[in-house]
Amino acid sequence: MITALYASVLALLICWLTLQVIKARKKNQVRYADGGVEELQIARTAHSNAVEYIPITLILLFLLETNGASIWLLHLGGMALLIGRLLHCRGILGEWMTGRVLGMQITIFTLVSLALSNLFYLSFDKLFS
Repeated sequence: MITALYASVLALLICWLTLQVIKARKKNQVRYADGGVEELQIARTAHSNAVEYIPITLILLFLLETNGASIWLLHLGGMALLIGRLLHCRGILGEWMTGRVLGMQITIFTLVSLALSNLFYLSFDKLFS
């Protein structure tokens, strides 16, 4: 399963982002929320944004795989999601606005493309079966 590859790599990214939040909490001795600490606000933003977008996009990738999409299309979607999320994380954590914006654009484009691809595969299947 191709989706399993990207889900695993992106799960590791989420774990790494979780560790960034924990590290910032320990460093700044903040137990809950962000304590008004900018470093922790940034780490939490990077983590929460990944947790918001990765699951739904992976679900769409999995559904596309289940619908019988070609391997190249699945890898294209998975790689685009991974690159988008890496750019976005790097952009937030490194305060690199261009990377953050580009990462978000790639992520949203991937999300929309996977949704439309699933709709295409569903209608194609219904029309010709």
